[in-house]
Amino acid sequence: MNFNVLPLVALLFILDRSYAYYEQKPDFIKTCYKKDPKFGECSRVAVQGIFDKLKEGLPEIGIDPLDPLKISKIRILQGDGPVNVNAALDDVTVTGFGATQVLVSEVYDKTYDFFTRIRIPHLRIEGTYNLRGKILLLPLVGRGTCWFEPTNLDIDILSDVTPYTKDKFVFFNVTDAHVKFNIGGLSLRMNNLFDGIKSLEESTNSYLNANWRPVADSLRPILARTIEDILVVILQKIFHNLPANYLIADVKIHKDA
Repeated sequence: MNFNVLPLVALLFILDRSYAYYEQKPDFIKTCYKKDPKFGECSRVAVQGIFDKLKEGLPEIGIDPLDPLKISKIRILQGDGPVNVNAALDDVTVTGFGATQVLVSEVYDKTYDFFTRIRIPHLRIEGTYNLRGKILLLPLVGRGTCWFEPTNLDIDILSDVTPYTKDKFVFFNVTDAHVKFNIGGLSLRMNNLFDGIKSLEESTNSYLNANWRPVADSLRPILARTIEDILVVILQKIFHNLPANYLIADVKIHKDA
């Protein structure tokens, strides 16, 4: 599978070293102590505070509002399994990230890798699609407007982290994210399938919605990679500009990590 969210990185959240990091702890950050037996709950509240703040954006470090999230183009190529797709989504708007609920937040000793479990009750993804391929062996071809609405998304995120020092602070460099998720429901609509032949368009949309579970399972690698790419860029932007000391007061770099 070849997955490429080109303008997501290039246009929205690309790392820009011209932004100064927070030299003083911002009000929305809650500080925790790793040695505290209740660190897990403190960390969960702290990460929830970050997600809540991301809803309106952090312009001082170059992060636009997370809800709605604007993506210029998503390109998808997948040629194996039950999905064989050559597709592009343009002028994409994603709403619903602002309602993210942080269920678990863990930070591993020494490595400081993050494990985070979040729940998103409802997402809506709208845009213009250009598609040729097969889903569940069903031939699909079309170009037009579309929307997708996954509901009750439970997402587990393992973020790879390398601590480093800059000036008097420790920072977290998030190098990758690995996602697993469960989805409670999926509805979708693709207009102008088969060059607007209404009978085929309606029957295909009805079939995909009636079989949303295998459709969602078939699209799982694509959805997971989409979430991972979005998260990595957002996390990099945050943690290159937010000293780790503000989140974990007793953070330190372990030489044997």
